[in-house]
Amino acid sequence: MVQGNKAMSKATESTVSTTCGYCGVGCRLEVHPENGVIASISPAMDGPANKGHTCLKGRFAHQFTRSDERLTTPLIREGDGFREATWDEAFERIVSEFTRIKSDHGPDAIAGLASSRATNEDCWAMQRLMRAAVGTNNIDNCSRVCHSPTSFALRRCFGYSGASGTFNDIEAADAAILIGANATDGHPVVGARIKQAAINGMKLVTVDPRRIELADYAELHCSMRPGTNAAVILGLANVVMTEGLTDEKFIAERTEGYEEFAALLAEYPPEEVERITGIPADDIRTTARIYATAENACLIWGLGVTEQRYGSEVVQLMCGLAMMTGKVGRLGSALLPLRGQNNVQGSSDMGALPDTYSGYRPVSDEAVATMFEERWGVGLSREKGLTIPKMFDAAVAGELKSMFIFGEDVAQTDPNTTHVIHALESLEFLVCQDIFMTETTKYADVILPASAFLEKEGTFINAERRIQHVAAAIDPPGDARTDFEILTSLSAALGHEMNLATPEAAMEEIAALTPEFTGVTYERLGREGLCWPVEADGSDAPILYEEKFHHPNGLGSFNALPYREPGEVADEEFPLILITGRRLQHYNAGTMTRRTRNIELMESDWLEIHPEDAERLWINEGDLVAVRSHHGRIEIPVRITDRIEKGNVFTAFHFPELRTNLLVGDSVEVNTGCPEYKVVAVDVRAMSEAPSDTPALVAAD
Repeated sequence: MVQGNKAMSKATESTVSTTCGYCGVGCRLEVHPENGVIASISPAMDGPANKGHTCLKGRFAHQFTRSDERLTTPLIREGDGFREATWDEAFERIVSEFTRIKSDHGPDAIAGLASSRATNEDCWAMQRLMRAAVGTNNIDNCSRVCHSPTSFALRRCFGYSGASGTFNDIEAADAAILIGANATDGHPVVGARIKQAAINGMKLVTVDPRRIELADYAELHCSMRPGTNAAVILGLANVVMTEGLTDEKFIAERTEGYEEFAALLAEYPPEEVERITGIPADDIRTTARIYATAENACLIWGLGVTEQRYGSEVVQLMCGLAMMTGKVGRLGSALLPLRGQNNVQGSSDMGALPDTYSGYRPVSDEAVATMFEERWGVGLSREKGLTIPKMFDAAVAGELKSMFIFGEDVAQTDPNTTHVIHALESLEFLVCQDIFMTETTKYADVILPASAFLEKEGTFINAERRIQHVAAAIDPPGDARTDFEILTSLSAALGHEMNLATPEAAMEEIAALTPEFTGVTYERLGREGLCWPVEADGSDAPILYEEKFHHPNGLGSFNALPYREPGEVADEEFPLILITGRRLQHYNAGTMTRRTRNIELMESDWLEIHPEDAERLWINEGDLVAVRSHHGRIEIPVRITDRIEKGNVFTAFHFPELRTNLLVGDSVEVNTGCPEYKVVAVDVRAMSEAPSDTPALVAAD
C-alpha cells in the first residue's frame, strides 16, 4: 500500500477546472497540479454555486491524494491479513465468488452500495453492474441515510426529487427559514451566502436545538426540542391560516388536498406548539409572519430535518407551508435541501436505488424495464431490491451472502455500529472499493484501490440539481485505477460488456435513457453546468414549477400529517438527547480530511453540553465522560457551552476512534429507512461514576 513511483501523465503546471468533491454545494475549483501532485487549489471566480469562494476543505484539504496511506494495489485477504495482488487476481476472485453465490443462492444473495462521493457516471456503471451483470436490484447509496426523506417528500408533493430552485434564490429572497442545518459548518459557502444575505437585509429565522453561528445574524432563533420539527411547521402553518396570510389563488388553481390540511392545522395553535416544542408561542407567530408576509421567502433545511423518524413527513409539511403562501415556482421563493455529500443527489438520480431506475422510475414499470433491457441486451428483475438497513438485516439472517461496497465506510458512518459489524462479519464474501483502508475494509475479502475526485473525469450534481463537469488533475497513485474503469472492467469480467469506453459515453447513455437528462452533453455543461431537467435543445430549469407541478394533473399535493413523537425520548435512565452533526474542519467519516493538515486544526472531537447540565452532573470542562445509550457506550472529552440547549448534547462522527454511531440505534424514518441520527436518548457520566457493564463495542445481535 505504499505509493508507487509511476510517472504521472498529468504532471503539468496547467490549471484544471473541476468540481469540489466534499459537500453538496458544488463549488467550482481551479486545481494547480505540479509534477503529478496537487500544488494548490483556488476557487473559480465564475463558479455558479460558489461565486469565487470556497471553504477550507475545498481549498486546502487536498493532501490526502498523495498520502502514504493511499491504496495503490489490489489486496486479497490471506489469513488474518491481506496480500498484494494483481488486478487479474482480484477480478478472478470476485468473479469466482459471485458466480458460486449466484449458483447456490441466486443473484439476490448479492448486494451493492454505490458511492455518493463518486461521479454520476461511476454510479451509473455501479447500478448497471448490479442489475445487468449480477442480476439483482439490491443496489443502494448513502442518500438512504441522509436525504432519502427529502426525495420521497418532494416527489410526493411536487413531483421532482430535487430543490425547486438554486442558491441564487437566497440573494433574491426577502426572508428565509433555516431549519435543521448548521450551514456555516456543514455547507460553508452556502452558509456564507445566507449570512451575507442576512447582513444585506434578508430576514432570517433559524430553527435548531443548537444556537448555530447563523443565529447571530437572524431576526429570531427558535430552539426546539429535538424530534418536534413537525409541530413547528404545523404551528407556522396554523398562524398563516388563522391570520389570513394564505395565497388563496395559488391554493385554488395549483394545488389539491388543502381542505384536509387546513382541518389538521386547527389542532396546532401556537400555545399547543409551545407545549410540544418549547418554542414560545409568540416566536411561532413572529416566524410565520416573517415568512408569509415577505414578497419572496425560502425554506432551507438539512439533516436535522431528515434524519428523524418522521423526516419525510416534515418535508411534506414544509411543502404545504410553501404552497399555502404561494412561495414556490419563482425566483427568491425556493425550497432548498442542503444535500450532504458532493453527489448524493446524482447517485440517486442515476438509479443507484433498489426500487427505481434513473429518473426515479419504478423497477416494476414494464415499459421502463423493457427499455433498459433492450439497451443493455439482458433480462432485468422487476422485484424491488434491499435498502441499506435491510441488507444488513439480511446478512445477519444469513440470507445475504455477499456485498460490494463502493466508497462507503458503513462500519463508521452507519447507525447501530454493532449490528453493521455483525452483518459484515456474517457475509461469506465482501468486496470494498476505496482510496484508503477504513473501518469497513477491515472485514473485506478483496479490496480494490480506487480514485479520488481530483483523479477522475465525469459529472457531479449538487444540491441545486446542477450537473457540473469533473476533470482529472492528476492520475490515481501506483496501480490504482479510476472507479469507472474498475466497474466497467469488472462488469465485463462477469460477462456483461457495457461498451462504455469513457465517462462521456456513459453520459450519452444516461441522456438516452433518462427524460430529465435528454439534452445533457459534456459540451453543453460548459462552466455553468445545467440544472435538470434538461430539454433536447439543452435548455435547463434553474426554477421548477413556474406554471405547474410535475404530476399528471399538474397540481401540488398537500398532505395532512400530524405531529408524532420521535423514535426515542429522554427518560429517567437516559435523560439527555444526543444530536450528531458535522464540524467545519472535517467531513463525514474524515477519510480524506484527517489525512490533510486540517487535522492540525482539529485533532479529535468533543461532546458539547450545557453549563447547567454539566453542573448537575458534576462535569468540568475537558473531563473525559462516558456516554451511554440503549445501544452502546463511548468515551469522549467534554466542552461546556450555552450554544447547546439544556437537556441536549452534541458531537460529530469524523473520528473512527470515538465510534459515535455505536450510540445510534435502529429507529428509522417511517417511509425511507433513513436512520434517526438526530434523536438519541443518552446518559452522560464522569468516568469515575460511569457504569462499566456496557463495553465500548458489543455485538447486540
